[in-house]
Amino acid sequence: MAKSKKYDCRVVRDASSWVAEIVRRVTAKESIVSKRQDGFATEAEAEAWGQNELKSFLGGLSERNKRHAKKRASAAEE
Repeated sequence: MAKSKKYDCRVVRDASSWVAEIVRRVTAKESIVSKRQDGFATEAEAEAWGQNELKSFLGGLSERNKRHAKKRASAAEE
């Protein structure tokens, strides 16, 4: 059974431009767009933006998770 990523970057062709989206997998059948940017002239530009934003997005989530874990740990001590 293949393991899929929870977050991924998707590039889609719009009418006259390219759109990059950061997609979160909710269930096996449902995905939600977490972040979206359009107006790219080429697919490569959209892909580069998407990969860069995905790294930034996941870094922010990681920092948030660490802060929340620290708060939970301090609350459990009290």
